[in-house]
Amino acid sequence: MNNIYDIFQKLDEKNILLSFKGMITPDLLTTILQIMESKLESYDEKPKVKKKVFNVLVECLQNLYHHIDKDIVIENQKTYDKSALLMIARNNGDYQVMTGNYIESGSVEVLKQRLDFVNSLNRDELKSYYKEVLNDGMRSDKGTAGLGMVDIARKSGQKLGYHFLDLGSNLSFFSLTVTIVE
Repeated sequence: MNNIYDIFQKLDEKNILLSFKGMITPDLLTTILQIMESKLESYDEKPKVKKKVFNVLVECLQNLYHHIDKDIVIENQKTYDKSALLMIARNNGDYQVMTGNYIESGSVEVLKQRLDFVNSLNRDELKSYYKEVLNDGMRSDKGTAGLGMVDIARKSGQKLGYHFLDLGSNLSFFSLTVTIVE
């Protein structure tokens, strides 16, 4: 427990406003949104910035909630649960929403291609693609249109930062960083 202060200092150094590790539940979504609404009020942010941060946060949380749907068990080893990491930082007026979670390595390439595609689109192309998919009416087996990353890019107005860390045994850790510029 001596490292608690080290963790506190690191979070302070990185300007982390909120950090959470655990399972994402509907009740947690509501609580996190209430906490961030309060924090944004305390910074006296402009309504446009508040709206962007809030919208990106909602999308990121929904992505975690909808797409972490099973425990990953590595052959007779540790079970990696459905928990995720969420951090929100504020640096020089800009906000960063960072998420991380375990994924099966077999999903990495498809997700990477999707993120690269989203990052290749400009603002108008994102809007057009978003409308096209919505009008298509196609839904995944989870009932979503698969527009989470597109919506995050649209609402943030920035490219999505991401990283995949190969942990071996068909397990990877996916990190997403979304920046909201003032």
